[in-house]
Amino acid sequence: MKLLRAAGLLSLSAIACQAAAAPTPLFQIAAPGGKAGATLSMPLQIVVMLTLLTLLPAVVVSVTPFLRITIVLHFLRQALGTQSTPSNQVLVGLALFLTILIMQPVGMELYEKAWAPLENNQITLSQALDEGAKPMRTFLLRFAREKDIALFLEISKTPAPRKAADLDLKILFPAYILSELKTGFQIGAVLFLPFLVIDLVIASVLLSVGMVQLPPVMISAPFKILLFVLVDGWNLTVGSLVKSFY
Repeated sequence: MKLLRAAGLLSLSAIACQAAAAPTPLFQIAAPGGKAGATLSMPLQIVVMLTLLTLLPAVVVSVTPFLRITIVLHFLRQALGTQSTPSNQVLVGLALFLTILIMQPVGMELYEKAWAPLENNQITLSQALDEGAKPMRTFLLRFAREKDIALFLEISKTPAPRKAADLDLKILFPAYILSELKTGFQIGAVLFLPFLVIDLVIASVLLSVGMVQLPPVMISAPFKILLFVLVDGWNLTVGSLVKSFY
């Protein structure tokens, strides 16, 4: 704990020293006519950065492939009947690394078009946000269903744009989440079917031989795990999940 506190204090002091040594403003308010406007003070910049960092986990969890992957992995564990194996930490870690792998092209495009020019003072913050929204909008449009987009257009009472590329992110974000929830539940239902057949067969056999008091889960669990291992289930599941985003 003391080591973590020392590392945190060292990081904060390093950030403060870097901010004092490099007075280049990060957040700049553009004035009318494209001229450079007022810049936020350093305390306000820190507040804005901390606010954005608090929203980052919600963005990663809800508007990336992390959402679909975690839902499918959860359904898979429930179908296997292994209770807490693999643990939540393992499943979340696997989902996070797969998300990084899938979102790497989008992240590189966002860095090249938005972050790097902003860091070099070539564009303002508002321009960087506009440029950074383009690759994210393209990604969301690939997986958001038209029905969900129309729903949130109706809820927000926003007229439908002429082109899909003109859709606002406030419409695409919830539409993408609904679409991914449906897709994740569909994949999870398909994963459940073969294991459900095994449970039904085991339960029927136990009932026919009169072993009513023996829980069918105790007998079916080894067969489900054996079937999953024989077909190399983890490779098939992860491979199919990643390929579904390409």
